[in-house]
Amino acid sequence: MADPLAVTLASSVAVKIADSLTDQAQQAVAAIVRKIREKLRSRPDEPAALATLDAVIATSDPPAMEALARMLDRLFVADPRFRAEMQVLWDSAQLSDGVTNVFHGKAGKVIMMRDVNGDLTIN
Repeated sequence: MADPLAVTLASSVAVKIADSLTDQAQQAVAAIVRKIREKLRSRPDEPAALATLDAVIATSDPPAMEALARMLDRLFVADPRFRAEMQVLWDSAQLSDGVTNVFHGKAGKVIMMRDVNGDLTIN
């Protein structure tokens, strides 16, 4: 069974999770991808590794995502400090209990809210 963090990171890269996150979280996911890329470049014994990462980013292909998760799992076993670094970066990408509302486009009126308790009338 692959490391849960490896699977989470691979699937997050595959579904381009950064597109829907706050700026801070987007930066964290981008940093994760950079660190993975750096780690893979430092391992010339795995020439297909970068191609696997690029395939996941470009195509969101499930088999490529699974291959990336397995590859990350191997890297985590070989280098526990790398796993710890990835965990810290992933934790920094997690959203707090706050709310981020984003609106794009044209509208006469836009209402964004969270946790409405009680009656609400909008006319």
